[in-house]
Amino acid sequence: MSSGYYVGQTASVTRTISESDVYLFAGVTGDLNPAHTNEEYAKTTHFKTRIAHGMLSAGLISAVLGMQLPGPGTIYTGQTLKFLAPVHIGDTITATAEIKSLDLERNRVVLTTTCTNQEGTMVITGEATALLPKERA
Repeated sequence: MSSGYYVGQTASVTRTISESDVYLFAGVTGDLNPAHTNEEYAKTTHFKTRIAHGMLSAGLISAVLGMQLPGPGTIYTGQTLKFLAPVHIGDTITATAEIKSLDLERNRVVLTTTCTNQEGTMVITGEATALLPKERA
């Protein structure tokens, strides 16, 4: 019986990062770094304005794995991340996962993960590992 998964299969989610997202993420995590939450401070940084938490954008990868590919029931077991460019409030981020390898006997999958902004600039790259859901929803 086929699992329905295949190497090269992709899925994505897209979200525009709002000021509310940044403040809610800061509150939930306790990461109140002024680079994210204080515009006057942020003006003195390399970026000249507030930037979103890197992990906020990376969290969109979790939405892909948990809801799209492999989908509901997936157990995330690992993730590497490389932050390549800042994400600003108002940026629209697309997180994409692509199946790199499958081990159906061990119920495991490795996925290449990326996040790009509305201009096509890659802001995050990495690799995820996960256990496939018992049944594909």
